[in-house]
Amino acid sequence: MDKTVEQRTADVTYNRAKMWQIILFAMNNTSTNIYLVAFSFVTYFSTGVLGLAVLFVSQLMGYIRIFDGFIDPAIGVLIDKTDTKFGKYRPILILGNVITALSFVFLFNIHHFGSALTMPLFVAALLVHKIGYSLQQTITKAGQTALTNDPKQRPLFNVVDGIMTAVLFSGSQIIISSFLVPKHGGFTESFFTELMLGVILISAVLAILAVIGIWQKDNKKFFGLGEEKTQKTALKDYWKIIKGNRPLQVLSLSAALVKFVTQLLSDSVVIVMLFGILFGNYALSGAISGLMVIPNILVIVSAASIARTKGLRRAYVTCLQIGIVVMLLLGALLYFGDIKSLDLAKWNLYTIAFVVLYALRYFATAPAGLVLTMGADISDYETSVSGRYVSGMIGTIFSLTDSIASSFAPMVVGFVLAGIGFAKEYPTADTPLTPSLKGAIIALLVFIPVAMLVISLILMKFYKLDQVTMAQVQEKIHVMKAAKDEERVKAIGKNVPLSDMDYVDITQYEI
Repeated sequence: MDKTVEQRTADVTYNRAKMWQIILFAMNNTSTNIYLVAFSFVTYFSTGVLGLAVLFVSQLMGYIRIFDGFIDPAIGVLIDKTDTKFGKYRPILILGNVITALSFVFLFNIHHFGSALTMPLFVAALLVHKIGYSLQQTITKAGQTALTNDPKQRPLFNVVDGIMTAVLFSGSQIIISSFLVPKHGGFTESFFTELMLGVILISAVLAILAVIGIWQKDNKKFFGLGEEKTQKTALKDYWKIIKGNRPLQVLSLSAALVKFVTQLLSDSVVIVMLFGILFGNYALSGAISGLMVIPNILVIVSAASIARTKGLRRAYVTCLQIGIVVMLLLGALLYFGDIKSLDLAKWNLYTIAFVVLYALRYFATAPAGLVLTMGADISDYETSVSGRYVSGMIGTIFSLTDSIASSFAPMVVGFVLAGIGFAKEYPTADTPLTPSLKGAIIALLVFIPVAMLVISLILMKFYKLDQVTMAQVQEKIHVMKAAKDEERVKAIGKNVPLSDMDYVDITQYEI
């Protein structure tokens, strides 16, 4: 008879983290995300300050993200091969933050080098930025395998990360739209100088806190099968792992589509078009962002609660299903509703409907946060099958597919706008609303995202690492760690299917 999840959990000695460690390490994602927020405004810097063309910039941003994706596997191998007295994860986290900070200083000072060098220096700055960003951001996924392997604890990372992400994105929109833009008279040179300094400082502080959070866990005994029993991985083995790991293949593609949607919905140009043009008041974006903090957190907590009781896969699928329905309802409201009725001073039925649907749309992007933890599940699954610990490579495969998919977000925005006559410059909050602009806004906010979410949901039918399977994975790793020699570890990994774990006598492998 099959064991229950609770029985399997009782059989395993888990590596658990203290709550303060989870909180501090989750700040690494916020440390990189704040650059993502600032990076969304680089389009305005490149066209307004540097004088580059809109279509060129939108396409270049996409190609840079593709470049980011292709360097990620190399970064993953670097992480897997890193072994220093200072640990595996901490050196790369710090190096990535320093490189990213320097790239921003260089990027926002390109205009001082003369117009002849603008384009090559702009490209160089973006490339360096992506290298630094990828180094630090990959640690968020890879380091979780060392932080904790308790299926009840892992979703707590999503709660903490989600809360900080909600505060970051909502708070930054409030500060930018209600303080920085009015203070500097738009997206001016002084605006970008203050934005750059603030981002670098906040990111550095958060990175230091993340280093403290992973400090104790950045040790071989907390990941893989331990120092002696973890199988060595040569470069030639990485392709075998990618080709043979079906959960990695499925989830990386599904998550990439969700990342595309997340990137599209948070794109600064799309936000300007929605609030500045469709509703005629860009300052509303800050006010709405403030209202969204609590609903966003509630969505994140709801997703994490499902993950802790029903497993991460169930939470992921449920969020996608709700997100698709909500996005369709939001599209209907924007198309058929009276957009002039949105008024936060005098609430009416339209305002209530918009705020509720705009809040619930976070279900559509919630899976992007869950993937951070699900990547650790896939890493453990690989360890249970092959005895190898390749969290860095697995983390960067997600980054590769994410980067390629999200690279299409600015491209899609650029192509849609070019198709309605905005090939040379982006529409601003002062651009008058036309039927073609309204259609473009709804397409970018609803139709395109819903199509991607539906495909993502279909892919999840082939992802089998549910709650029961992950309990089997951890039980199998427990058996492999207890095995008396390396050859027996290999034999268990290859010859004991997860479905047969009930028939394994764990005591025969105990030391």
